Amino acid sequence: MKRVLIRVKGKVQGVCFRRCALEKARELGVTGYVTNLDDGSVEILAQGSFPAVDQLIEWCWLGSPGANVSQVLVEEDVENEIYLDFSITQS
Repeated sequence: MKRVLIRVKGKVQGVCFRRCALEKARELGVTGYVTNLDDGSVEILAQGSFPAVDQLIEWCWLGSPGANVSQVLVEEDVENEIYLDFSITQS
């Protein structure tokens, strides 16, 4: 299992990025969450199989149709909490 924290920067709020990320994560079988951050970026915690999480990371560069992604930062996350689904949360 792979678990990462993804920070997506650019025009990613107000363009349905979280909803599209939710749909993509569920399609890939990835669990975790997506949330807007106060600095205008979006944070995604993704856990799942290596190929599925890698596909979600690649998708982040495209995002929702109205998004303009300038940066995708990925770091390994070592927390032990297990997510059973993928959801949109409030920061």
